Amino acid sequence: MFTGIVSDIGTITDATQRGDLRLVITCAYDMAGVAIGASIACSGVCLTVVEKGADWFAVDLSAETVSRTAQGAWATGRALNLERALKVGDELGGHIVTGHVDGIGAVIAITPEGDSHRVEISVPADLAPYIAPKGSITVDGVSLTVNGVEDGPDGTRFGLNIIPHTWEVTTLGTLTVGQPVNLEIDVLARYLHRMRDHAATM
Repeated sequence: MFTGIVSDIGTITDATQRGDLRLVITCAYDMAGVAIGASIACSGVCLTVVEKGADWFAVDLSAETVSRTAQGAWATGRALNLERALKVGDELGGHIVTGHVDGIGAVIAITPEGDSHRVEISVPADLAPYIAPKGSITVDGVSLTVNGVEDGPDGTRFGLNIIPHTWEVTTLGTLTVGQPVNLEIDVLARYLHRMRDHAATM
């Protein structure tokens, strides 16, 4: 379980295809305090530490995980938003995040607004019902508040206001138009949608 509050930016230094895809990721964490088997969210994907060194850790990604996450996210040299798993008693600064990607969005516009940036993202049709103004969403592992949602003939888009701090301390500051991003919807929205669908069949 995570909160969507990024605590470090890691860099993929090696990506090797074995039976699964093995990634080596450098970071600023004190790895002495990270156990083998611990969970770390990498750009919104909950992954398990399988090896580690003083300033790096390794994870394995199955073909299923690679196919369901943003294309190009796991290439050597790619920067990743990192967050260690939530501990009981930790401050819940963002919202409840599971580290399971629900779908892939695409950045369609980036516009400076004062000191902040407005980012618009298109979403797959199956995720559109779960996204609401002032609701929470996770983009590449970052907990954000949806400013607005627009449904149109070409699909659904939502807007975000990225403040300077978030722009600087996460990979969101390197977003480009057309870039795919990992999306996780609010877990409460997921359950409410399921409850509604189940009630309709009774």
